[in-house]
Amino acid sequence: MPTTVLVVVDGLRPDAILMTNCPQMGNLLARSSYTFQASSVMPSVTLPCHMSIFHSVPPTRHGITTNEWQPMARPLPGLIDQARAANRHTASFYNWEPLRNLSLPGSLNFSYCRDNVYADLEADRVIADEAVRYIGSDAPDLAFVYFGTVDTIGHRHGWMSDEYLAQVARVDGALGALLDGLPAGSTILLLSDHGGHERSHGTDAAEDMTIPWLVAGPAIRRGYEISTPVSLLDTAPTLAHILNIAPHRDWEGQCVAEIFNENSEQ
Repeated sequence: MPTTVLVVVDGLRPDAILMTNCPQMGNLLARSSYTFQASSVMPSVTLPCHMSIFHSVPPTRHGITTNEWQPMARPLPGLIDQARAANRHTASFYNWEPLRNLSLPGSLNFSYCRDNVYADLEADRVIADEAVRYIGSDAPDLAFVYFGTVDTIGHRHGWMSDEYLAQVARVDGALGALLDGLPAGSTILLLSDHGGHERSHGTDAAEDMTIPWLVAGPAIRRGYEISTPVSLLDTAPTLAHILNIAPHRDWEGQCVAEIFNENSEQ
């Protein structure tokens, strides 16, 4: 099975893609099913959002409402756990250390963290290069790749500032390195966890809650704008479908079925 890659660009607003020279995201968009109107969850904060991306339930269900992790109020398996239970090879690459708690112990075949997101503008390129190295050698079925620097610069200089847009362009280069290194036939789903305004996020304002969500791969419709509403809760069920594994019965999101080619076997 070709590798399926979930890429999260922390704090990426969809309008920033349109305002920045991002040739890699543009090329990905051209071969994707996509929406620039997907919805985050409240509170629109990194760790609660990621728990919702992977577990397909809102923070009111998993109970994590800040960036300080605690055991889930009502535990349930997430995407990585479901994949590993189905004997899929799983890997994770990230540069913000609290994301180590997105899956249960024993669910990852490989995990790489380099917590340099606050100190190095090229931190995401380090993650991309390591992901390419491992995917090329070990061919995981599911790989999670997290780029954290856009959010860092948003907090430091403000969302949509010149520095923020420059960092979006820099991360576009890291994305290009990742895409160039993926095996033929790979599927990639790229989204953000939340947006931002001024130098913060976490509210229900449209600037914080509106995120990009795009999928490209052999079974996916190309250059297709998704017509139905999409939530980040739909990410895990959609990837489960691509991986041909069962979604957990308690997941609240739905597979975004309209993205698939009519003749797809997915």
